[in-house]
Amino acid sequence: MTLVKHELKQGKILFMIWTAAIGFLLVICVFLFPEMKGQMESVNDVFASMGSFTEAFGMDRLNFGSLVGFYAVECGNVLGLGGAFYAALCAAGILSKEEKDKTAEFLLTHPVSRKRIITEKLVAVLLQITAMNIIIYAVAVGSIAAVGEEIPLKEISLLHLAYYLLQIELAGICFGISAFLRKGSAGAGLGIAAMMYFLNLIANIADVAELLKYITPFGYCDGADIVTNGRLDGGMVAIGAGIGIGGIMIAYLKYTKKDIH
Repeated sequence: MTLVKHELKQGKILFMIWTAAIGFLLVICVFLFPEMKGQMESVNDVFASMGSFTEAFGMDRLNFGSLVGFYAVECGNVLGLGGAFYAALCAAGILSKEEKDKTAEFLLTHPVSRKRIITEKLVAVLLQITAMNIIIYAVAVGSIAAVGEEIPLKEISLLHLAYYLLQIELAGICFGISAFLRKGSAGAGLGIAAMMYFLNLIANIADVAELLKYITPFGYCDGADIVTNGRLDGGMVAIGAGIGIGGIMIAYLKYTKKDIH
């Protein structure tokens, strides 16, 4: 597991920056809620009259006067986008950075198979994403307790689980793309994450584009659906798992045959 430790060490600063940033923004959102709670009924009325914008973010089905409704939208956007960008950054260049840094020959001269290299790099990506989500979940629950609000543990747990699965799926997609790159590209990963986010917004606004929800992992992270139904959409999660696993399989197929120099 030497390569796993090496990747974790290299990604330590990125991990700390993104975990601290997402955690800080979540804390700010939670601590703002008690101050804003009394104004939320009028805010609900405003959002209800905003048409497509309201539907895009699921605001027409959530009560902003409740902590879980406020958290699902405000904190969900922070964790959803922030977590997606971090997962994409972790995976998008991990199989190509040795070529970019001109250290590929040194890596491949070691008595380690390419499949082993892929597996250990994948483990490193998954460990970083998992660690970040555990810390963020603890920060979120602790923040809610600190402001004296009752913790809606089931809803909060489901929301965080959904965003964790989203990050794993995006990491799988970007991991597969990384095998085709010869220079690590943060831009490619961030672009894919942003594209998936906007596809979900389009699906929420336009009925004719509703099928896009089954393409983007943000489709099963709809806070309004999760809070209202009390569960994740199993069908969408299964499709997302298939897409993520497909990306990982492509990485194995491509990288084991790739001409690396």
